[in-house]
Amino acid sequence: MKVALAQINVTVGDLAGNAKKIVEFARRAHAAGAQLLLTPELSLCGYPPEDLLLRPAFMQACEDQLHWIASELADCPGLHVVVGHPLQREGDTDLRSKSWAVPARFNAASVLAGGQVLRSYAKRELPNYQVFDERRYFVSGRDAGEAPLVFEVGGLRFGLNICEDAWFDEPARAAKAAGAQVLCVLNASPFHLGKVAEREARMAERVADVGLPLLYAHLVGGQDEVVFDGASFALDAQGQLAARAAMFEEDLLLIELDAQGRVQGQVLPLPELEAQAWGALVTGVRDYIGKNGFPGALIGLSGGIDSALVLAIAVDALGADKVRTVMMPSPYTADISWIDARDMAERLGVRYDEKSIVPMFEAFNASLAEEFQGLPLDATEENIQARIRGTLLMALSNKFGSIVLTTGNKSEMATGYCTLYGDMAGGFAVIKDVAKTLVFRLARWRNEQPTRRADGTVGPIIPERIITRPPSAELRPDQKDQDSLPPYEVLDAILARYMEEDQSLAEIVAAGFDPADVERVTRLIKINEYKRRQAPIGIRITHRAFGRDWRYPITSKFRA
Repeated sequence: MKVALAQINVTVGDLAGNAKKIVEFARRAHAAGAQLLLTPELSLCGYPPEDLLLRPAFMQACEDQLHWIASELADCPGLHVVVGHPLQREGDTDLRSKSWAVPARFNAASVLAGGQVLRSYAKRELPNYQVFDERRYFVSGRDAGEAPLVFEVGGLRFGLNICEDAWFDEPARAAKAAGAQVLCVLNASPFHLGKVAEREARMAERVADVGLPLLYAHLVGGQDEVVFDGASFALDAQGQLAARAAMFEEDLLLIELDAQGRVQGQVLPLPELEAQAWGALVTGVRDYIGKNGFPGALIGLSGGIDSALVLAIAVDALGADKVRTVMMPSPYTADISWIDARDMAERLGVRYDEKSIVPMFEAFNASLAEEFQGLPLDATEENIQARIRGTLLMALSNKFGSIVLTTGNKSEMATGYCTLYGDMAGGFAVIKDVAKTLVFRLARWRNEQPTRRADGTVGPIIPERIITRPPSAELRPDQKDQDSLPPYEVLDAILARYMEEDQSLAEIVAAGFDPADVERVTRLIKINEYKRRQAPIGIRITHRAFGRDWRYPITSKFRA
């Protein structure tokens, strides 16, 4: 028989729009001869819906749309559709005796066929780590006494799991014990570098444990700071990859399978790591701006590598016509900075303007001269320049509606090498989770991709000098980043160990790092928590990003 996996890009809260998309994919699957269509986890409402789940009107609307989908597909005879959605049950005496409040909510999936909602399954394993917070909203199906769900289509019996269920033994074993011959897993699994290979390896372990072929329907698209990569797949009964969909785009993956556990389908290759990171960043920008209705993006272009990278991502995501750049030279801006900034804008064909901040900087200095008399120049004057730029960009954003994309990277966010209400001003932090060393790798990778530039020639879009010159904020004469920070190779390695891997200072030093560098970097991470709390959200591409993954107190004396 033929099964289809609907790898769709939905929007949280757009219940009618998401329902129509599910119906559209179901009709396509039916036309292609599929007897079963799987949609991703919570595909009806989008993932994660967060506190929308606490609103009775939201839950009722989800139920109404689920029944609408069923009725719309009544004219697709022989087709079963599995839809992920939140489910609310008022509860009986047994539920009221439990520790959760009534009514109980479940992360659920329902089987639809013949115009009816036939049966529903409640997720058993509720993740509460990294970006997940499901125990705040949902009751485990196991704890509520919900039985496994196994249903028959085309002579085969299919058992349902939802995302985290398949990372544990019990839910899949329970489905097999209930008679399942094929395991269907609905997923909304946020992307991070290396996650696709990890996902497929863990599902191969699940297949090895239960001896059943596995179908994995995955969400795609951006939702605030998280990105879903797609790459839906199928494994045969031996755990071998038999089908894989595209990454970072909608897809309808068609799969042939039989009672002997044989599975056949198209296997698309996984892109290299840099391409995956690029796809996540482009998807995150496109969906954040598109789903929130911004007409375009505004970028402060400095002639440095960070703003150049953000510009390249934005143009790939939105098109040159929806991106505007502004170069704002100060008294310390080198000629090569505006030359390179203008060169890159011309290569991409985006609007480019230059607005000197010198008159405004001089006015600020004059206004503060009496207060600052006799005091040396320091970070105060540097921050004034950054804040003037932030004010100009936000004024343009307010007047014309485009969102300001901030250009700070993860290394800067970690160490506070950024200015509140200055270069941190904006609505979306594109490379907030991209360490500086990865910034360079991505710039090199993007330049290696054949690209037709605005003048019709094919070549790199980031001027080579932007990549090779030493990074500088250009807020004082001859300033270089490495004047006040360890080399980025050292800084990023310490950051990864301390922030992403939770290693102690002693463990990092034991790994061969200079104790002074370790103390310096980790101290900067700690004292700049207050800045990060006020930063715009940004795209998550590692397994631990500043934001939902990182919830440290601002006031804390712990150091280890």
